[in-house]
Amino acid sequence: MAFPQSVLFCCDHNAVRSPMAEAMMKKFYGQRAYVQSAGVKNDMEVDGFSIAVCAELGIELSRHRTRSFEQMQNLGDDLGQFDLIIALSSASQHSALDLTKSYHLEVEYWPIIDPTALGEGRDAKLSAYRQARDQIKTRILDRFGPPSEPQIP
Repeated sequence: MAFPQSVLFCCDHNAVRSPMAEAMMKKFYGQRAYVQSAGVKNDMEVDGFSIAVCAELGIELSRHRTRSFEQMQNLGDDLGQFDLIIALSSASQHSALDLTKSYHLEVEYWPIIDPTALGEGRDAKLSAYRQARDQIKTRILDRFGPPSEPQIP
């Protein structure tokens, strides 16, 4: 598969999985593709555990601002501008397919665990978030190949 020029990652709230995926994609491949993320809803801020587990890989996530599909469209971002949409939750897959049914673009579904409801206590929560992060990292590297940035912890 050819490397896409633009990728949109999406999940339920754009607070955990899709921001991690966006940040990893930018870290691994730099300017090779235009990368954004969005959620079905925008009712949360970026999750602190997501920030922490991404920082372990040298990936900055604390400045991420969540946004929804609706906000993207209100700001003039056309979903049809993306070559590829990658849905990380079933709700976002359904929304992405519905919103892009008149466009010719690819929507992939990567079923990544939602770590927000997993684990009791800080260590167990961090473990669940690391699992989601590592699932995303594996899928990105499998789908897009070796990173442009040589250092991946």
